Amino acid sequence: MATRAGKHAQSMPTRSVAVVAYRGIQSLDLTGPYEVFQGANEERASRGQPAAYDVRVVATTRDPIETESGLQLVPQTTFASLRGPVDTLIVAGGSGARHALADRTLLRHVARLAKSARRVVSVCSGAFVLAELGLLDGRRATTHWGRCAQLAKRYPAVNVEQEPIFVRDGRIYTSAGVTAGIDLALALVEEDLGGHTALQIARGLVMFLKRPGNQAQFSAQLRLQQADREPLREVQRFIAECPGADLGTPALARRAAMSVRHFTRCFRQQIGMSPAHYVESARLEAARRRLVESRDGLEQVASACGFGSAEVLRRAFLRRLDVTPSEYRARFRSARTPGTHP
Repeated sequence: MATRAGKHAQSMPTRSVAVVAYRGIQSLDLTGPYEVFQGANEERASRGQPAAYDVRVVATTRDPIETESGLQLVPQTTFASLRGPVDTLIVAGGSGARHALADRTLLRHVARLAKSARRVVSVCSGAFVLAELGLLDGRRATTHWGRCAQLAKRYPAVNVEQEPIFVRDGRIYTSAGVTAGIDLALALVEEDLGGHTALQIARGLVMFLKRPGNQAQFSAQLRLQQADREPLREVQRFIAECPGADLGTPALARRAAMSVRHFTRCFRQQIGMSPAHYVESARLEAARRRLVESRDGLEQVASACGFGSAEVLRRAFLRRLDVTPSEYRARFRSARTPGTHP
C-alpha cells in the first residue's frame, strides 16, 4: 500500500521552477539545482509517473549569457514571456551579482515573481539580490563563506549565518556557494517527493552524501590551509592526525610553545574560530569518516575521535549536523546501496 507521502507525490501537479540567470553567474550555481530538478523528473519517468517540475532558465532577454568562467548559456525564456505562477524561484550567484544589483529591470522582475512564489531561493551571492529587494530583512540567511561579512555589512537587517550550507526561514531559502546549491535543491525535492527520491538523485549525481543544511560549509580540513604561522599549522596537523589525543587549549598552546592567552588570540585571528570550536569540528569530521568507512560501534568511534562516550558524540552530531551518528551512517549507506530506502 502506498504511503500518504507517496500518494501525494504521485498526484502532485507539475510545478514551475524558474532559475534566474544574468551575465557573470557562476555556472554551477545554476546548472547544479537545474540538474537536481530534472533528475527528479527522470526518476519519476522511470516509474511511469508524470514530471514533477517544469524547469526553465529565465533572463531579461534570450541572448546568450556569458558565465563567470566564460561559458555561454542560452536562456529558455524571458521574464516577459514567462506564463503562469512560479512555484519555486531560484536566483543564482556569481561575480556578476554586483552588476545584477544595479539592473533595475532584473530586480523588478525578480521582485514580481518572488511576491507570489511558494518558495524563493538563492544560491551563493544570489542572496545579495534577495537582500537588495528586502526579502531577507529580519530573516536568517547565508551565502558563500567568503561573502558573509560583506552581506552582513551591506544589509544589517539580515541575520547572516556563516556556518550552514543552507538556511530556511519561512518560504525563503538561501544556500552557501556553488555545490551547496545542489544540497539545497535536493532538500527541496525531498520536501516535495520524499527522501527516497532525493537520495536516488544524489546517487545518480555521484554525490558522496546528501548533506543536511546545517552542516558546516567550511570544513576543518580546508581550514588547515588557513594558518600562516608554522606553529599553528603544526597544531592543526596534530589535531587532524590525533583527534583522540588531549586537545585542550593548554595542551595545544604547549605544543605551539605559546602562552594559552597568546595562542588563543593568534589561533582565532588566523583560523577565525576558537581552538575549542576548531577541535570539535575536526573531531566531528574524523567521526563522520569513521562512521562511513568502518563498522566500528558508536562507543569505539567516540573514543577514537576524542568524544569520550557515544552520548557525547550523539549530542555533538545533533548540535552541529541535526542528525544522530546512527542516522548519518544510515543515510550514507542508503545513498550508496541500490534499491534501499532511507
